[in-house]
Amino acid sequence: MNMNVIEASGLGKRYGGTWALRECSLAVPAGHVAALVGPNGAGKSTLLHLAVGLAAPSAGGVTVLGGRPAGSPAALDGVAFVAQDTPLYKNLSTADMLHLTANLNRRFDRPYAQARLAELGIPPKRKAGKLSGGQQAQLALTLALARRPRLLVLDEPVAMLDPVARHDFMATVLAAASDTGVSVLLSSHVLTELERVASFLILLTRGQVRLAGQVDDLLAAHGQASLEGLALNYLRETTPEVTR
Repeated sequence: MNMNVIEASGLGKRYGGTWALRECSLAVPAGHVAALVGPNGAGKSTLLHLAVGLAAPSAGGVTVLGGRPAGSPAALDGVAFVAQDTPLYKNLSTADMLHLTANLNRRFDRPYAQARLAELGIPPKRKAGKLSGGQQAQLALTLALARRPRLLVLDEPVAMLDPVARHDFMATVLAAASDTGVSVLLSSHVLTELERVASFLILLTRGQVRLAGQVDDLLAAHGQASLEGLALNYLRETTPEVTR
């Protein structure tokens, strides 16, 4: 039986009088690297925050990992989240970050984390704030993967990285999905990087899901050769301000 790692029904989130997300119904099956795409302000971060339990819905509901309510202890145990600004304690060393994360998590694979950081050449004694952007992103990703989650949620993880660091980060995500079977949901507006990794696409504009499904099926249905072409075409039709 193939479970859904995320399932939303009539999901909405309102801040004051503005709906950041509305009438969102969605089912993402396990085993995919799912890309959440849309212009700034489309509701991508809101959807991710609802899915990981950092925000409560104003309407509808969302479950993860086969029906567990988002944010419940059972859900949190199987979900790892890396926020947009790769939150690290800048004054702690890499080794301290490892130690802290291990203490905060029941399941933490310290040998895996140490081996991965050594492979990446990230010095254990260097403070997180002194690492390059790419190294900080890789450290945050390593700490998340060492929790051995069943669902990894990444909010704009490569937005601030240079092309080489971006490519390396995405390669790591793809390798983790392939090696451990972790399902991935990541938001990004860097469409070229998603092309290599995404097998499922969710397109959001103005707080609503416009398109969702397996990339191959969507490309065939819309007569497009690439995920980037499909997304841009669709975005241009629904949000004229998107040009690139």
